[in-house]
Amino acid sequence: MAITLAIDCMGGDHGPQVTLPAAFDFLRQDPTCSVILVGQEGVLRARLAGIAGYETLSTRFSIHHASEVVAMDEPVASALRGKKDSSMRVAVNLVKEGKAHAAVSAGNTGALMAIARFVLKTLPGIDRPAICTVMPSQRGATYVLDLGANVDCTAAHLLQFGIMGAMLASALEHKDRPSVGLLNIGEENIKGNDVVKSAGELLRQSDLNFFGNVEGNDIFKGTTDVVVCDGFVGNVTLKASEGLAQMIASGLKEEFSRSIFTRLAALFALPVLKSFRRRFDHRRYNGASFLGLKGIVVKSHGSADQLAFLSALKKAAEESRQDLPNKIATRMAALLPHLLHVNDPVTGNSNADAVSPAPTL
Repeated sequence: MAITLAIDCMGGDHGPQVTLPAAFDFLRQDPTCSVILVGQEGVLRARLAGIAGYETLSTRFSIHHASEVVAMDEPVASALRGKKDSSMRVAVNLVKEGKAHAAVSAGNTGALMAIARFVLKTLPGIDRPAICTVMPSQRGATYVLDLGANVDCTAAHLLQFGIMGAMLASALEHKDRPSVGLLNIGEENIKGNDVVKSAGELLRQSDLNFFGNVEGNDIFKGTTDVVVCDGFVGNVTLKASEGLAQMIASGLKEEFSRSIFTRLAALFALPVLKSFRRRFDHRRYNGASFLGLKGIVVKSHGSADQLAFLSALKKAAEESRQDLPNKIATRMAALLPHLLHVNDPVTGNSNADAVSPAPTL
């Protein structure tokens, strides 16, 4: 399947310095894809001159001028209402117009979510989009959501996150029934706050492959393919794990640099260290998916280098090939009629008021 990606080339800490070389690496590695490079045309063309062999790919890329750029620290309202010709907004518009299958940006996360939600809208049955990313585990990778888009969630929202996460894991990992865990302070059903308890009941009533409650360490054990939580907990978990990884890397470097003997030990350990670094290299997992929208949007880390941004492009292409939004919509439509009749275990009320019903697709 031929895939076209709309790339916000101006977003992120490095802008075209990273996004353009990554885009051409992507084209060389995947001959079935094309890209639309969105940004200030003069800047992009000047940067193209420094990319060797870009002329040979001229039939597979085009430049779409966008006069404005959303700053990394720009207020969401300013980006949404005041910059309608920003590279970020134009890239998302290209998805809505059907000219691109997905949009990829390393820009301001809050602005990108607001723009994507405003332009693309949410799928039937989805109240709020969620941010999902992949975290390395002992068994490969764990998909975790939400990572900050929704700080306050209901049980119905967590159910929707479980459905969306399962569909993403199924599409990218090619698993028929990926397992789903609910992040909690213990494995027992009686633990957690009222929202988490209610969410556990809804997940058990669904046809998802629900494992049950999981704890924070299960993310890295790979106990389940998907871990569901609200955006507050998810963002804290993500930032804490990033900080831990940086501390371990810094600590290893410091210890191996202490003396001539430790430097010699580092020389012998170099193959193992390189293998370890590659296995847990965060750049290979870069790219957070905005799930629940009527279109595909992938957010790259703002500080991503060329390899990391390339990973985000590959993720967007695979989600497009798998037609992820339609799979999420289909699953929501199949699940909701049943779930609307399930009573909340805490309040005793029907979930009909908590879950937005999806029309038949």
